[in-house]
Amino acid sequence: MTGWWRLVAAPVLLGAVVALAGPREILGAVWRADPAWLALGLLSATLANVMSALRWRGLCRWLGLPVPTRWAIVTYFRGVAVNAVLPGAVVGGDVMRAFGLQRLGHPGMEAGASVVLDRLSGLWMLVALGLVALGWGAGTPEAERLFSRWPQWAALPWRELAWALAAALVLGPWIVLRFAAGRLRARPSVARWVEAMHHPHAGRRYAAQVVYSLAVQALSVLTLGCAAQAVGQTVPAWALTAAAVPIFLMATLPVSFGGWGTREAAAVVCLGVLGVPAHAAVTMSVIYGVYPLVQAGFGLLAHGPARARS
Repeated sequence: MTGWWRLVAAPVLLGAVVALAGPREILGAVWRADPAWLALGLLSATLANVMSALRWRGLCRWLGLPVPTRWAIVTYFRGVAVNAVLPGAVVGGDVMRAFGLQRLGHPGMEAGASVVLDRLSGLWMLVALGLVALGWGAGTPEAERLFSRWPQWAALPWRELAWALAAALVLGPWIVLRFAAGRLRARPSVARWVEAMHHPHAGRRYAAQVVYSLAVQALSVLTLGCAAQAVGQTVPAWALTAAAVPIFLMATLPVSFGGWGTREAAAVVCLGVLGVPAHAAVTMSVIYGVYPLVQAGFGLLAHGPARARS
């Protein structure tokens, strides 16, 4: 898909979703939004990106690519700024981060790998968190009403299945990576990765990646929850967390600017199942999408290359 196609697809998709939800209702919801909840949502969204930057810095350090803390945070927020103004969802900011690592003198392949692994870590733990939420919500009155629409699924042991899958997602990569590192030890092309997996503190660093990723996603869900409260919608925490998985995943598709359009379409579908009106779902998604635009200024206004000591 070319960049020019995305230039057309993003606004068309967003416009279609807004038209179906009702522009007047959306504007009214925005006008009546609670400023206190909006401010809390911005704080939560900002903390989520700070945690993301620290996760990336920890991963770089694990791979033998040390970077200063301030540099990692500033560079991450500059990536947020790039994602906010260029088509291609999160791709532009990720490329910029990889290029930044190369400018610090780190090898290009490892620099790119750090960004890809960092992105995968976040998405992987998003799904794990969503599964934990499904297990948490199983058996609640809200879940019973939800499953009443699909009675053929209601009899499944959702709590046990969800938590088992979540545990597999958290522990599975570590087991696979350790096994693969032992088998590929003699290959120079993956020497840095193999060395990282056999580092004395490899287990601790993997655990840190899991904790950082879970914190990022929990803060992101909290941001969406603040948007819900701002427009007067109350959604159970477990249900909002589960709904956030497809909403956030759709926002990463490279067919829009910063997730606009795909995120709103997913919000209408996923939140609508939970009883949230379409105009409120779109408004929540729009509020969530505005936060990166505000944060883009943090990266653009930061001065210098941030080459301070790590």
